[in-house]
Amino acid sequence: MQIISYNVNGIRAALKKGFAEWLQQQNPDIICLQETKAHINDIPTEIFTDLGYHCHWHSAHKKGYSGVGILSKQAPDQVTIGCGIPQYDHEGRVLRADFGNLSVLSVYMPSGSSGEDRQNFKMQFLADFRPFIEQLLQQRPQLIIAGDYNIAHQAIDIHDPIRNANASGFLPEEREWLSDFLTLGITDTFRHQYPQQKDHYSWWSFRANARQNNKGWRIDYICASLPIAQTIQDAGIYPHIQHSDHCPIWVDIAPISVSS
Repeated sequence: MQIISYNVNGIRAALKKGFAEWLQQQNPDIICLQETKAHINDIPTEIFTDLGYHCHWHSAHKKGYSGVGILSKQAPDQVTIGCGIPQYDHEGRVLRADFGNLSVLSVYMPSGSSGEDRQNFKMQFLADFRPFIEQLLQQRPQLIIAGDYNIAHQAIDIHDPIRNANASGFLPEEREWLSDFLTLGITDTFRHQYPQQKDHYSWWSFRANARQNNKGWRIDYICASLPIAQTIQDAGIYPHIQHSDHCPIWVDIAPISVSS
């Protein structure tokens, strides 16, 4: 069972760059999307249903901003839109789909790179997200939390940790939050498989030929609770896929995880 997470930086823009053709070829069981940047009525859902996917979306109130989605070959038993906190739900940041015992979240965590106000908003989101997941784990212990976390966790996850030491996305308090988040019994699936792998990133700036020079950040994660982590078969990143400034990331887990 393959699960993919992908910040598409605009679902309609990605479709113009061949996203649907790639998705058909890749054919994952579930794909979590972030930064769809479209209201539900503006997303050409029929493209995905024609490929055999059940589609669920959570769009921001603001047009052309944020938004998440989950596409799945199996119809979910239940879909939960948002996390129940209005300031985040207005921005379309959390979507959950349940498949038997397995729950999959598509999450787009805020960026703080535009200034102090948004950095404060990001830190508040992080402070609220941890107890939200802690409580959810009590109800749904088989949990996948996939998405753009907007945090590079360790020096190995960023091309220049020294120069970016004070940059949003690599701040000590953000990295500390992610370390603490993982103590909930959450596993970073890529690091689980490749604990020392260098130069593997999921986002590159559009500036200074960053992608061509592989000067990137690993800020996208598929994290799994312990029962799911025990079924990981492999995980990885597709840096050559270029529909966005991000690239897709993936994990293969045992299909028994979706059983009721």
